[in-house]
Amino acid sequence: MKNISIIDTTISDYNLGNQIIMESIDKIVYELFREYFVFKIQYAEKFGKQSLNYIKESEYTLFGGTNSLSSQMNRYKQMGFNLSDIRYVQNLILIGVGWWQYQDKPNLYTKIMLKGLLSSKYLHSVRDTYTQQQLASINIKNSLNTCCPTTWGLSKEHCESIPREKAKSVIVTLTDYNKGYEQDRKLIQLLIKSYEKVYFWIQGIDDKSYFEKLKILPNKKFYFINPNLKDYDEILKNEDLDYIGTRLHAGIRALQYKKRTLIISIDNRAKEISADINLIIADRNSGLDNVEAFINGTVITKLNIPLDNINQWKSQFLC
Repeated sequence: MKNISIIDTTISDYNLGNQIIMESIDKIVYELFREYFVFKIQYAEKFGKQSLNYIKESEYTLFGGTNSLSSQMNRYKQMGFNLSDIRYVQNLILIGVGWWQYQDKPNLYTKIMLKGLLSSKYLHSVRDTYTQQQLASINIKNSLNTCCPTTWGLSKEHCESIPREKAKSVIVTLTDYNKGYEQDRKLIQLLIKSYEKVYFWIQGIDDKSYFEKLKILPNKKFYFINPNLKDYDEILKNEDLDYIGTRLHAGIRALQYKKRTLIISIDNRAKEISADINLIIADRNSGLDNVEAFINGTVITKLNIPLDNINQWKSQFLC
């Protein structure tokens, strides 16, 4: 039987955004490889003998989503591989992987590792133009900008059915590892003022404790959503609401459920995706004028999903 290995970024990880990413990747894997036996492998810790054997036995190995590439992969570790693994792994294929922050050109260690690990035979799917440019700078040019797999289903018809006017309630998220105390406090206060109900979804393990440090006065409008995807989906499915928050994939999940969505940009991810596909964002450091304009204005969601690149990436496995 044919095998495929999936480097699964939900394993040994406490960011529920990776569950959103991997759910989309699992659908793509089922679409393309439903006759294959699928191995799921953790991604962050050092790969052991069993995992390397699975990869060696697999016809394809896909690395799913998240910010796992960087210019100094000997220092910033978001991938369990190291240089010694190049002897065993030379067929890694990226699907929606992005670059961690804006950085200088990749160093020699990174160049040797990525050129050794990544397949030279197959096209890689990367999350944004910036990631594609960073790979090209070390002569890895067999990549396509497909955006994140979570966006692949956000078609023109899907986006046309997203409301344009303000909802009764709102979901907000904050990011525990990228704090902006004053900006985030003002954001929460604005949302409490502007909506009938404000729901806070806990996507990361320390999001709630960070919120508590903002010292927002208790308010009957404010509700917490449990830190799991099922409860988040239930609210998205059953409530009339907007999404406004710093968590990128919580926002994309809201778009999947046809909710009017504003991502508060705090790093390169939302900025680069917005530049590529017209994702609606507001920079956290630019004040609340754009957020207020979104809340009270008429908003048209019109995304430019790179369908040609997506279909080209998929087609290489259908030959």
